[in-house]
Amino acid sequence: MSILTDNYQETNNFNKIALERRSVKVYDPEVKISREEMTEILAKASRAPSAINMQPWRFLVIDSAEGKEILAQLASFNQIQVLTSSAIIAVFYDANNIEYMDEIFNKAVELGYMPQDIKDMQLQQARPYYASLTPSALRDINMLDSGLVSMQLMLVARAHGYDTNPMAGYDKDRIAEVFSLDKERFQPVMLLSIGKASKEGYPSYRLPVDTITTWA
Repeated sequence: MSILTDNYQETNNFNKIALERRSVKVYDPEVKISREEMTEILAKASRAPSAINMQPWRFLVIDSAEGKEILAQLASFNQIQVLTSSAIIAVFYDANNIEYMDEIFNKAVELGYMPQDIKDMQLQQARPYYASLTPSALRDINMLDSGLVSMQLMLVARAHGYDTNPMAGYDKDRIAEVFSLDKERFQPVMLLSIGKASKEGYPSYRLPVDTITTWA
């Protein structure tokens, strides 16, 4: 087991989750995350907010040795994270996510989360709005929402006792098709490694609030 296992138990302590999170480069390769627990982590992460609750994010979980070897060829700058982590979660957004609009709104009514009249009003507004968006504007919305779920995923992983690292250094043009996904529909956002650190991540300097904030 990882030498840091005792320091990384599950926790509900917000400060430990948010303020002690580090980007980890080297993981204990002996630590595995069951698909049952990974499913729980992804379900919690998916509670992140999104524009009109459209949830455009999609996850490709690469947890097999074969999958990691394939991914390592696409992530030359991040091979250590890929090969030692319990899994790599490739976050995509679904460019055709509007196909799920009816399901999302109908289930909200069915579950008692939304009255029928509110659903009808929102759909009447949402359909023409999404139809009018340029590809660039739709991408901006989907990237923002996928960034929100990615951050929440890292925090949920931390609460489960795991470490993570967000990564942009990989072949975004090829990853979808290499893993048999429609590359036009599924657009890459980032990779997230997850596992137990074998080498602790470093703290980093953050700019003062006075530097990054303007009051009005």
